[in-house]
Amino acid sequence: MRYFVSSLDPDRVTAADLLRYVRDHWRVENGLHFLKDRWWDEDRHHTRRPGLSACLAAINNAALSIHRLRSDPQLPVRAAADYVAWNPVLGLRMLNS
Repeated sequence: MRYFVSSLDPDRVTAADLLRYVRDHWRVENGLHFLKDRWWDEDRHHTRRPGLSACLAAINNAALSIHRLRSDPQLPVRAAADYVAWNPVLGLRMLNS
């Protein structure tokens, strides 16, 4: 059993709506944050220069977007990223196309 707190009006929202909202939240969490935190270990990157962490996060976001747009949709994003890491020329081609 799970409990959720919401500011939604109970007279206007159905149980199906709530379920969809919760699933959409976890879709973002699992599709983006898990990838960045677990696979790319973004949370362990510490910098001493102010603003540099935001720049590194922006680069990671750009790389993730490029992989999702340019890679084979049948491959998981991590597999595509690992393949490009071992074939940097392919990564440069992805940026230039």
